[in-house]
Amino acid sequence: MLGVVLWADIDDRKAVIWCEDHGNLAYYTAAEQNVHEGIDLDAGDLIQFDLREDRDVRRARNLRRVDAGYAPTIVHELRNRGPRGSSTAENVVCFPEARRAG
Repeated sequence: MLGVVLWADIDDRKAVIWCEDHGNLAYYTAAEQNVHEGIDLDAGDLIQFDLREDRDVRRARNLRRVDAGYAPTIVHELRNRGPRGSSTAENVVCFPEARRAG
């Protein structure tokens, strides 16, 4: 699965990821992984990962950064969308049409 990092805490090595399937957000915690598998993430990074669903939580594992800074304004764009209850068309934020490293 591909996703864009919406929030990351470098010290705690945690992140919240917006998934390309537009399902629920995925959560990443490096503590759940082998110490050598964790990577430092920043908001806007495009990553590829394995998705595991635990009850009501989606968890990202085996992360690989595809493109650092892929969507640098994504958090700003999401914050500035219309208020809840606006039409869906006004609230849709698409994955950027930027390059995908291969």
